[in-house]
Amino acid sequence: MSQKITNPDVQVIAIATSNVGVGPGGSTSMLARVAIVNYRGQVVLDTFVAPTMAITDYRTATTGIQATDLEGAPKFSAIQTQIAQLLHGRTLVGHTLWNDLSVLGIPHPAVATRDVALYQPFRNSLRVQGGGTNQIIGLKTLMWHFMRRRCGDETMCPLENARAAMDLYRSTASDWEPAVSAGNWPCALPPSTFSRCYN
Repeated sequence: MSQKITNPDVQVIAIATSNVGVGPGGSTSMLARVAIVNYRGQVVLDTFVAPTMAITDYRTATTGIQATDLEGAPKFSAIQTQIAQLLHGRTLVGHTLWNDLSVLGIPHPAVATRDVALYQPFRNSLRVQGGGTNQIIGLKTLMWHFMRRRCGDETMCPLENARAAMDLYRSTASDWEPAVSAGNWPCALPPSTFSRCYN
């Protein structure tokens, strides 16, 4: 059963991550930067994260991350512990949250997530039908369509993305939360291959 949100300034946070590639061809994602903002978009956490494996692709064209950014960065285990504490008992907002939770290795209660990529009224407005997630609307598209605001025009910035997701959620929370409270879950399901990310 989801917890009723009575004080969003305390109860609701948004998250976004940037990943680099490890392993052959850099095809496996590893956390390199994470940002968390509160309900008002103020920074709760924004940090680079030290790699735990050799990086084979910094994905700089997309992430903007270079080797020097990660020098002296906090250890993954410390950031993971800090974020797990921040998430505990809170409602988590984001875009494709399963990607963030997966790379963090932190599961979160599904009923305490608000994923703007899965919100059915957004999908309906952009004519994405069905309950599955075969077609995910990008955050850039959502921001332009619903807020007439540009997002991620250059490199992907987790802080910008966390704020964008929170702004989208906040713009419709007055409809989203009553639907949840009434037991009418207003979102499509995340990909089943990421079920471990939710508890």
